[in-house]
Amino acid sequence: MSSKTRIAYVCSACGAAASKWAGQCGECGAWNSLQEVVVAPQPPAGGRGGRAGYAGAATASVVHTLADVGTDEAARLNTGIGELDRTLGGGLTVGSVVLIGGDPGIGKSTLLIQTLAHLAEQHRALYITGEESPQQVSLRAQRLGLPRERLRLLAETCVERILAVAAQEQPQVLVIDSIQTIFTEQLQSAPGSVAQVRESAAQLVRHAKRSGAAVFLVGHVTKEGTLAGPRVLEHMVDTVLYFEGDSGSRFRVLRAVKNRFGAVNELGVFAMTERGLKEVSNPSAIFLSRHGAPVAGSVVMVTREGTRPLLVEVQALVDECHGGNPRRVTLGLEQNRLAMLLAVLHRHAGVAMFDQDVYVNVVGGVRVQETASDLAVLMAALSSFRDRALPHELVVFGEVGLAGEIRPVPNGEERLREAAKHGFRQAIVPKANLPRGGLPEGFSVTGVERLAEALAFV
Repeated sequence: MSSKTRIAYVCSACGAAASKWAGQCGECGAWNSLQEVVVAPQPPAGGRGGRAGYAGAATASVVHTLADVGTDEAARLNTGIGELDRTLGGGLTVGSVVLIGGDPGIGKSTLLIQTLAHLAEQHRALYITGEESPQQVSLRAQRLGLPRERLRLLAETCVERILAVAAQEQPQVLVIDSIQTIFTEQLQSAPGSVAQVRESAAQLVRHAKRSGAAVFLVGHVTKEGTLAGPRVLEHMVDTVLYFEGDSGSRFRVLRAVKNRFGAVNELGVFAMTERGLKEVSNPSAIFLSRHGAPVAGSVVMVTREGTRPLLVEVQALVDECHGGNPRRVTLGLEQNRLAMLLAVLHRHAGVAMFDQDVYVNVVGGVRVQETASDLAVLMAALSSFRDRALPHELVVFGEVGLAGEIRPVPNGEERLREAAKHGFRQAIVPKANLPRGGLPEGFSVTGVERLAEALAFV
């Protein structure tokens, strides 16, 4: 540890600093809230007097107007995987830091070693493994049929030694697998602790900005599905990607939840095969089961993820409740919103399901996070409740308000064009989303303003 580096313990509740760790904060009384941090040394006053040092520091910083700042887009690298490039906003930005999280075994390391194997053909690339041995990484690359001649590998967990090797190798792309295994010698806490993850990530971010290297950080997730470690880790990086889907399923979804260089909620769809992750060029096809005959409780909606419209099937099962507390279960949707929509259905359509169990599922494992699914959820639930199938070539989307109104959603015409491309011929949409033209002949669109108008189809 450097003689100039000082360790302090800061309370996460009130921000008070202490020179040594204690179980309870002496200022606010919170328990187990003191966290180890590195205190940067204070710069010297400069010059022979305080005023001279202050003047020198003041002249070192220059203020610009926004018009004087260049607006050229940062250079991007083609990763060789189109779905990953789409999620990143058009490619890997030079000097950016990308954090990838997901459940164990979902394909994070597989995706990155595929990406690095392609980038290593034209750029200097370095893979840092902190969890696996070099033999394990090499065996995975061999199993996936990837070229291994130009891909450089380092097994190391100390961030200072990693940065020393990076200064020698000067890689243009750097992968850290994973950030929870990396530690800094400046702190005495165990690897994976809040202080270690924060300080190690901060040093890697500074290296990326200073050298222009693009850095991938692999992050563990908690049992709730959120990234483990301090929340500030997501604020430090430029892009945060989440792998979604069941590790036992063949399909994986990569979602951008933060991106300084592209659209948020952009989606990449992959299929896990024996030769690694393969792109799914037409993801709407995997989210539609397309029953041979119309079935009750099923309706197709058009959701929009980032810049891509997707057709997904919403299924509902309404069954008589045999207990005192009816169940409201959702997969791929927000559970609290289902309870609210059922209350709107009762108040404005006179359909009571307080004695029914309601189960709603989005086929394919995709998560729908926008309110355009409201109308589809209610129509699927009522279809199952009445045991009446909706037309086979019908798509539905729209937001349902608490007053029973059907509110418009963004990019309505683009959603309808996507539905028409997949063979659908009928749509129920908010009246404000009625298209002005440009749809194929024979495609009929019905605009509705109230919930009762839409439910008349069921």
